[in-house]
Amino acid sequence: DRTLNTIFFESLSHTNTLLNGLNELRLKGHLIDITLTANGRSFRAHRAVLASCSEYFRAMFTDAMKESQQNEISLNGVTAAGIELLLEYAYTSKLELNLANVQDVLSAASHIQLDAVVEACSNYLQSQLDVDNCVDIVSIAEMYSLDKLRQRVYRFICAHLSEFVKTHEIGVLARHQLEHILACDYPVDCSEVVVLNIVLQWIKKSEKTLHDVRICNRLLGLVRMSEVAPGDVERTLQALGVSPSCALYGVTKSLAQAQKRLTVPLNNQENALVNSRGMELALVKVGGFGLEGITNDITYYLPSVKKWRHLTSIPHVEQCNYGIATLRNELYVVGGCYNVCLKEYIHPFGFRFSPMSNSWTTIAPMQQDRCRFSLNFVGEFLYAVGGASEVDDSEDMDPGDLVDQQSATAECYDPSTDKWNYIPMLPGNRTQHAGAAQDHFLYISGGLDRHRVLSSFYRYNTKMQVWEQLPPMLTPRADHMMVSINDRIYVCGGWTERSMADTRTLIDTIDVYNKDSCTWEVVTHIPTPRFHAGIVAVNTKIYIIGGFYSDSMFDLTRSVIECYDVDTNQWTSVERYPQNIWECNCIGLYIPKCRDDMEVIVDDC
Repeated sequence: DRTLNTIFFESLSHTNTLLNGLNELRLKGHLIDITLTANGRSFRAHRAVLASCSEYFRAMFTDAMKESQQNEISLNGVTAAGIELLLEYAYTSKLELNLANVQDVLSAASHIQLDAVVEACSNYLQSQLDVDNCVDIVSIAEMYSLDKLRQRVYRFICAHLSEFVKTHEIGVLARHQLEHILACDYPVDCSEVVVLNIVLQWIKKSEKTLHDVRICNRLLGLVRMSEVAPGDVERTLQALGVSPSCALYGVTKSLAQAQKRLTVPLNNQENALVNSRGMELALVKVGGFGLEGITNDITYYLPSVKKWRHLTSIPHVEQCNYGIATLRNELYVVGGCYNVCLKEYIHPFGFRFSPMSNSWTTIAPMQQDRCRFSLNFVGEFLYAVGGASEVDDSEDMDPGDLVDQQSATAECYDPSTDKWNYIPMLPGNRTQHAGAAQDHFLYISGGLDRHRVLSSFYRYNTKMQVWEQLPPMLTPRADHMMVSINDRIYVCGGWTERSMADTRTLIDTIDVYNKDSCTWEVVTHIPTPRFHAGIVAVNTKIYIIGGFYSDSMFDLTRSVIECYDVDTNQWTSVERYPQNIWECNCIGLYIPKCRDDMEVIVDDC
């Protein structure tokens, strides 16, 4: 048999040709078989066109409904302007939205079930969102059951609450809307005393609510009084003119006292937050290495979700050996090194990430390049100590001293001025050491002086600006971690070098320094000691993540996460990290619980 030589042809312009032809027929009144009326105006159309894009009309014209036999359909509850624009869309696929017509279009699209247009209206309203129209938009979202838009608006209001309270919009909030703002647990950008002020203002403006103790209790019960100082409660009541004889005064004071008794006070890290609403303390993994090489990815683990998810990436060429620290729940990533054509380059640049705004900002670079150094906040200041550097000159220091002591230099960053300044040098060169802060002191331990592993232990008094040598650690350590918990200093992990064998040996102990007795003691042994693990303290627990069982990169721990509870002196295993990782930094950071980030994909091997 001869081949049929079949080909398949598709005209890309056919859709436009069809729509243009149908619209021309409509405009000329040809083949019209239905008339729609709204607000006294009539619009002629074709049943087939309406039924093809609207479930509402499809059911009307194809099911056994009386309208299927009628030539004219009256549309109640929608405007003529809305129907006119939807007919234009049905015949052209084009729609012009603005603030004047969006509600007419949305009402009509919801009525005739044009889902694509409903979504377009929702997206448009979201793009126009600001503090002056947010209450109107959330009311529209609730009226038309636009759940996604509703959630976005409430998140917006909470994220801009300090600005929102200054507008007149607060006065037009319905009670259920105020309740949702208080109960939704979205992050807010103001302190809880401002939240209390908002609730009291709203109650005062509502005569009905003001005298309804039940409603006052319900609304004020959603305020986290445990985060409001007793003095602030009294000052807020006085500023709003709420007298002690008023029922509102009594309700507020009694709720404040009750929550103070029932709620555990916030710890220091939580106090760094503007407000704990909608935030959860997460275990955060920063950068490191995986089976695909070096990465700048930052991931996080929320205990309530029990999954590792992607948070962000360091805004720099892929790097390692940098320092990380947090202040007021913002993550600082400073210094580090990167490779170009197998050559290592060290840099001084720094970046700051805000989980609240989900954004990065650049901070001033350090006075000199650093990698493999320690980075810690003491009070309101950031301290970078030691490390390796490529710097060979400086305006503030003698060039000869800088070359000889380059890994002994230290500097301090003031976030309020965005400036770094040198501080007195650390007594002795070192890299790959550990640092920890407690009170107004900065502690530095161990590390390497060229190829020698150190056990020395120093304390820097930030008020007196002097270094003091303390009793050395029980074992020399490098690439270890030092953390401050319950007024004690713990050193964890790392390795030392056995001079006889000239090999690196893992240290399997966690030792603690008691500053009152100036002594060290072993408190526990790590179940799975490892090289290049990420170690972090979150509250009173120490987590050890990833790394190698031995000094071979092929001897991976398969992302084991072990946790030591300082209070109970117990070890537990936590859910594994989904991928093989090593040389990562870890830290505790409060993350908005409402984030919807992609989960970390599990390694194939």
